[in-house]
Amino acid sequence: MKKTKSFKFWTSEDVEKTFGIKRVRNSKLLLDWINANENDLSDEKKVFLKNLQENLIEEIEYWNEEELKFHFMGKFVDLIKFEQFERYRSFLGRTLTAEVDGMILSGEVDFMVATGKHTPYYPFFFLHEYKQELKRDNDPLGQLLIAMVAAKAKNNNKKPIYGCYVTGRFWFFVALHEKEYSVSNAYNATDNDIIKIAAIIQKAKDYIERDLAELGI
Repeated sequence: MKKTKSFKFWTSEDVEKTFGIKRVRNSKLLLDWINANENDLSDEKKVFLKNLQENLIEEIEYWNEEELKFHFMGKFVDLIKFEQFERYRSFLGRTLTAEVDGMILSGEVDFMVATGKHTPYYPFFFLHEYKQELKRDNDPLGQLLIAMVAAKAKNNNKKPIYGCYVTGRFWFFVALHEKEYSVSNAYNATDNDIIKIAAIIQKAKDYIERDLAELGI
């Protein structure tokens, strides 16, 4: 019987050792992504983000996970308009399963953008963990990374996988390609970084469009 291990039990060190994944500093893949141009966002979107940020500044230390999701995360991500229903869309709380090196990896993913109308098929981008400010009882990078490894195996192509994990006000962007991954420094959604964060997420959508075209999907 093949070994099965849920996403929630993985640490980044486990992922590295088990699958020969190596963390590298500032890969070109990551740097190209996080070098997103803030001017690509409309003035209207920037005003919306600043208004959304006001609630985050007031409540970030007190919101629980569900409140953070409802009052901030959902509205923030909706601004990017991932819902291209005939081609791809966002999926929340869906199970992703893949076999990697003889091991079954499976777990519930907080948020992913994938092809498929009703069921995620090719995953491209993950947004994981939305933990509240003062709660850190696991390894959010490990849980995101193992989901990205599973997606890479499921897609079975040479395309990179992009992701982000969030702990309260802090956002960390992760790019995985082949056997290497990189993690950005923290971006703080309670200061001017909020515009940059949105620009990076918008660029992830641009990458999805590009990859779909190259794959003929």
